[in-house]
Amino acid sequence: MRRMIIGGTHSGCGKTTVTCAILQALCDRGMQVASFKCGPDYIDPMFHEKIIGTDAYNLDSFFCTDNTLRYLLYENSCCKDAAVIEGVMGFYDGAGGRGSACSLAQITDTPAVIVIDCKGMSDSIGAVMKGFLTYREPNCIAGFIFNRLPERRSGFAERLCAELGTEYFGFLPANSITIESRHLGLVTADEIANLKENMHFLGDLAQKHILLDKLLKQSERTVPIYEASIVPSLDFPHAPVIAVARDRAFCFIYQDNIALLKKLGCKIVYFSPLEDSHVPNHADGMLLSGGYPELYAKKLSENCSMLADIRKKIEAGMPCIAECGGFLYLHDTLEDAKGNHYHMAGVIEGKAYQTQRLQRFGYVTMTAGADNILCKKGEAIPAHEFHYWDSTACGEGFTARKMDGRQWKCVHANEHLYAGFPHLYFYSDIRIAKKFAGACAQYGGGNG
Repeated sequence: MRRMIIGGTHSGCGKTTVTCAILQALCDRGMQVASFKCGPDYIDPMFHEKIIGTDAYNLDSFFCTDNTLRYLLYENSCCKDAAVIEGVMGFYDGAGGRGSACSLAQITDTPAVIVIDCKGMSDSIGAVMKGFLTYREPNCIAGFIFNRLPERRSGFAERLCAELGTEYFGFLPANSITIESRHLGLVTADEIANLKENMHFLGDLAQKHILLDKLLKQSERTVPIYEASIVPSLDFPHAPVIAVARDRAFCFIYQDNIALLKKLGCKIVYFSPLEDSHVPNHADGMLLSGGYPELYAKKLSENCSMLADIRKKIEAGMPCIAECGGFLYLHDTLEDAKGNHYHMAGVIEGKAYQTQRLQRFGYVTMTAGADNILCKKGEAIPAHEFHYWDSTACGEGFTARKMDGRQWKCVHANEHLYAGFPHLYFYSDIRIAKKFAGACAQYGGGNG
């Protein structure tokens, strides 16, 4: 089973560029490739999906047990020719180590390739390499790819690898391909008009300058050992239909969340709060995904029939999970990036407004203050926050705690609603998905 992690020295070193170049080059060879993102990021997998033509997934060692990570890696790549995993931040960075690309490499026995941004460096490249190789051991580092390295310096980089006893996997020269950033990271793949051409250009660079055959050879590993029976079999008299918001404004969706709901017996239908007039009539529950509603606030506000239908269904008791962007959408008003305020669904009595920096960023553990749609009082759920917008009504259903001891109240939670900034990953605690699916089935059975 071929698998590799493309890690990096830091955020912005070129991990996404190198990963996309390798994915495109392997696809151009006719290979079937699985792709993953280490950590909770939504946007990088969107780029992967545009290249490989199918779903991309996340592998997060903060959210998941070791067994679950091995299961997900195998489950989502067992029929492919190779699996490529893009790292997160710097190779060793994460929630106290847990959550890092390094921890994922060790848990899944996956060789890691470190991307170094060589712009502005010469011999110091060797110091960076040695530091990463020796900082913590074992670390699963197999070798290096040198980004923005002049071709005339490739022999120098190869000699450094030989001196340090590690593998040289090639380089990418400086090029004109840039992907713009936004307040939550890169712009989404659908917003780049010439994305396909850019990816093929990167793929051609990889074919020429990255040692793909050597990379594939070094990536060969035995299948990770895991306990397979982690997803329970639920028998619903009525298969619950869950409507998932998915369009330009609501695009932050973990594919594993959707896959798990399907495995539990749910049917998934998608709808657009931007374009559709109402939630699908046969829906028994809703997932209002995260995304960028603040960029489309005017159009969302003008779709009055959708806003009224969502409010009506939630007030009638339809089970709903509304995360981050979906939570903003449920407010009385939402401020857009230009400072304009627009009416939204009015389920949450409060205003959603812009701030100038990330709010409460990072992993948290949330403890429920009362029984709710996802868990019982006192039970804990892992989650992740990543948002610039804030609210005058964040909710008090849970207490969120970070590893450094900081804590705050968050989330509107009752027997049929979870609405708040923290994002949920269902494989972190499968009981979350079971409880939600069960609530949807019960609602559908009582209203069908």
